[in-house]
Amino acid sequence: MIKLTYCLHRLPTLSREEFQQYWRGTHAPLVAAAREALGIRRYIQQHTVGSAVAEANNAGRGIPTGDGEDFDGVAELWFDSEEAVAAAAATEEGQKHARILAGDEANFIDFSRSRCFMTQANEVIG
Repeated sequence: MIKLTYCLHRLPTLSREEFQQYWRGTHAPLVAAAREALGIRRYIQQHTVGSAVAEANNAGRGIPTGDGEDFDGVAELWFDSEEAVAAAAATEEGQKHARILAGDEANFIDFSRSRCFMTQANEVIG
């Protein structure tokens, strides 16, 4: 399995709450509809929340927490392999769903401040 991870920043015109509501209520159903065409095996949205525990845990380490330049959420999509992603994206149906998702993402994601990368899991505790 391979995982595509997006660390997302909201558009500056949206509050964090508006961003997360749109992501849950509007974008998530589009991803679910694209599941078969794009070969998505699993999709998780991780919505950031304010946390005193996180702030206390990171005290003195210099890791920012809370509002500011941090990410507004993390999306994780699992696929069988990079080859499976490429094969699905090469089909007409896959391209159609990719266009739909990209068009909708422009409604709530600040692409210039977001990041995307592929990962392969190294499970330490299972």
